[in-house]
Amino acid sequence: MLKTTRYFETVVLQKRPYIRPEWCERILANPLRRERQPDGRIRFWGRVPEFGERVFRVVTLDDGETVHNAFPDRGFVVRDNGREQNE
Repeated sequence: MLKTTRYFETVVLQKRPYIRPEWCERILANPLRRERQPDGRIRFWGRVPEFGERVFRVVTLDDGETVHNAFPDRGFVVRDNGREQNE
């Protein structure tokens, strides 16, 4: 079962009701990229086939498991060499 913050449950899912918990679970399990923020939270990026192959960013608390935020990341692009990069 996906661990989430109260903020994710009350704000993020209200603002973005199309987000499915299973998408977040998949991204956490097999990210295209993972990066720690200065505040300790961790960003994960992954593709969501059910949402037109768009890349989503999932932000967890510093434990890397508790989802705090999730959204389509328009700034994440594929470079010519096929590797994923955040620009």
